[in-house]
Amino acid sequence: MKFKLNGKMVDANKASGDTPLLYVLRNDMQLNGPKYGCGLGQCGACAVLIDGKVARSCSVPLSVVQGKEVTTLEGLSPAATQQAQAGVAQEPQFKDMQDASFAVKAPVTAAPIKLHPVQQAFIDTQAAQCGYCVNGMIMSLTALFDKRPNASNDEIKKQLAHHLCRCGTHLEILDAAYRARTLIAQGHSVKAAAATVQAACEQPTCAKELA
Repeated sequence: MKFKLNGKMVDANKASGDTPLLYVLRNDMQLNGPKYGCGLGQCGACAVLIDGKVARSCSVPLSVVQGKEVTTLEGLSPAATQQAQAGVAQEPQFKDMQDASFAVKAPVTAAPIKLHPVQQAFIDTQAAQCGYCVNGMIMSLTALFDKRPNASNDEIKKQLAHHLCRCGTHLEILDAAYRARTLIAQGHSVKAAAATVQAACEQPTCAKELA
């Protein structure tokens, strides 16, 4: 079962076609952005993009994504993800572990790595408490702003209507969405961020990590 995952072709040959995509992403691909929430496709914590459209990966069979492109939270800012993983690997509780999922080298950069504007907006507004639902909120807003960068407040609220936040930080989440719209309007586009990362990562080691 082959599909493109965060820009790279992968083969999930260990899983059957009826396996929920979420299980493959988390267990086989070691991607922890999408979360298991309700398991029924209702809470939105497991959201990913499939060919640019939001999908609840807990209820999408693996067979559905064959030949398609899947983007997870990690794929929005791959260089920043690499850097974060490298930092986690240095924590005392993980430093001596041999698990390959922690064997990540930090990219060598000449400039700060930029996050996706939606991710940056959530940080700017501190729009998370436990953070469990944030993956789905970010992925859903990314899909919306990719198509409608100047989406209205009502369109934003409609996009987030079926994403649940158990901590009740809905107002902060809306602030983050409006902040993301402002960042995008100011030119903090995904392409601009990618260009910044590419310019910063001219070192061979960094280029290898992003390849």
